[in-house]
Amino acid sequence: MRPTDVQVRAGEEADLGALTKIYNHYVRETAITFDTEPFTPEQRLPWLRSHPEDGPHRLLVARDERSDEILGYATSSAFRPKPAYATSVEVSVYLSPAARGRGIGTLLYEELFGVLAGEDVHRAYAGVAQPNEASGRLHARFGFRPVGVYREVGWKFGRYWDVAWFEKEL
Repeated sequence: MRPTDVQVRAGEEADLGALTKIYNHYVRETAITFDTEPFTPEQRLPWLRSHPEDGPHRLLVARDERSDEILGYATSSAFRPKPAYATSVEVSVYLSPAARGRGIGTLLYEELFGVLAGEDVHRAYAGVAQPNEASGRLHARFGFRPVGVYREVGWKFGRYWDVAWFEKEL
């Protein structure tokens, strides 16, 4: 079901506070990200600016048109910094806890892959800390296939976490 009251648009600096709040929830409460300390909006500004409105590295936000609340975001970022990786991107979706289960992650990915279709991008990759069945289902819905698992690659909350890697041809 496609949410009809949600607008997806390019992220902008005015969104930084809301985007940081969403991300910090995952930093503090989950192993979905391996950052361990919350960020200030000022610390996240370089990240936001690394996602311009055009090109392969995008930041799209989902906004509730009724409340004007930012519900989540999707990004395509550099996969690795070396030049030969330039046609590969790493993608991710982060939703506010209240927005989960409403189809917003799907909507964000639909828009993200739509804009990436016009870019010189060959592959998209997603690293998913395990366990995370919802993220696995989302990526499978978009044609990602599993390509491997980094075992016990991250240490957070007093334990090791695996990361499953998924790949999609663009």
